[in-house]
Amino acid sequence: MAESPREGSLEAPTRHPLDWHSEDFYNEDSLFKELERVYDICHGCRRCVSLCNSFPTLFDLVDESDTMEVDGVAKEDYWKVVDHCYLCDLCYLTKCPYVPPHEWNVDYPHLMLRAKAVKFKKEGVKSRDKILSSTDAVGKLAGIPVVNGIVNTANKNSAMRKTLESTLGVHHNAVVPEYHSNTARKQLKNHTSSHEAKPVGRTTGKVAVFATCYGNYNQPTLATDLVDVFEHNQIPVTLVDKEQCCGMPKLELGDLQAVEDAKNVNIPALAKMIDAGWDIVAPIPSCVLMFKQELPLMFPDDSEVAKVRDHIFDPFEYLMLRHKEGLLNTEFKNPLGEVIYHAACHLRVQKIGLKTRDLLNLIPDTNIGVIERCSGHDGTYAVKKEFHDISMKICRPIFNKVKSAEPDHYGSDCPMAGAQIAHGADNGTQAEHPLALLKKAYGI
Repeated sequence: MAESPREGSLEAPTRHPLDWHSEDFYNEDSLFKELERVYDICHGCRRCVSLCNSFPTLFDLVDESDTMEVDGVAKEDYWKVVDHCYLCDLCYLTKCPYVPPHEWNVDYPHLMLRAKAVKFKKEGVKSRDKILSSTDAVGKLAGIPVVNGIVNTANKNSAMRKTLESTLGVHHNAVVPEYHSNTARKQLKNHTSSHEAKPVGRTTGKVAVFATCYGNYNQPTLATDLVDVFEHNQIPVTLVDKEQCCGMPKLELGDLQAVEDAKNVNIPALAKMIDAGWDIVAPIPSCVLMFKQELPLMFPDDSEVAKVRDHIFDPFEYLMLRHKEGLLNTEFKNPLGEVIYHAACHLRVQKIGLKTRDLLNLIPDTNIGVIERCSGHDGTYAVKKEFHDISMKICRPIFNKVKSAEPDHYGSDCPMAGAQIAHGADNGTQAEHPLALLKKAYGI
């Protein structure tokens, strides 16, 4: 007797490589056939309704159709579902019971990525989306000292923001980051360390920092705080020789060729540092995830990509690996009191556990409350005119909890998520990155 299909799976999720060079990948008929298959499975399950707006959009389309099934949804409306997916991967990792190795083989994020790639190849993207995802170019331009002041002032001016909304489609009330002319890479260019590397476990004991676009141009303290904390733990730190955007913003547009172009710059530079005995650490979860997961799935046969995957770390992951071997400095001088910590989506899907929480819990007289919900930001989704209000709705449970709890500190590993939470709380408080909190606890 043939076995009936399993209702779900208790096995660990596994990911198939992204076959993005094949002709079928960009075949629209094949794509829509797969979209219909997966949408029908999602419609029958609906476990992911509380995540992003992609799923409520799908379920509303189904429920409002004549048949109340996926076959009643107009094919052109399939794109409305795709547009709301920002590839957080939480559905794949935390909700869906039908991911591979289940026979139904549902990989919703990568199906959405495929759809975005098909749409990008066919139509391109809006000028706004091209600008927002060109983080290096915008950062370099906005970081010029005179331009820097103009841009930052304009971004705080309500009249200019209304103009920006009408001309470019950037929501007038969305938080946009500041730009700095004294970038992290400038500040750390001549950094030297007197510490001797102490290899232990998976760590070599010396770290090359991939500053990231955001950490370089928008919030240089992310990179400088990282260096201060690691040096305080007697870990020698240097900068990666050269870097450009990890490619995540272009991935979210479906511009896979731009992702490959970025990879061709970054991977040789990172692999060179690894060959010289350095581990790689980056302060932005999305950037670490790009090298740990997305690039290895796009380039499964590239040994250099695999090398970087195996030697890049989240800062708190690295410090806790050292703590496991007794090499974390636990001489904390200042308690933090009540802290609400938002675990970023792209950190959660790295499958390393809540290392930030675990480390902050080591600080005496400090209580960490964890929120494991999406902030709805995604780097660009929250600033777009058509999506901003929805992003704030997604974030509402988080900032409402922050407002009601009135903690001594709150923040997220993702600085953009932290800014989104502070914007929603709207009570004069500011999010603090966990690296800044750790510095405060150390008294450095």
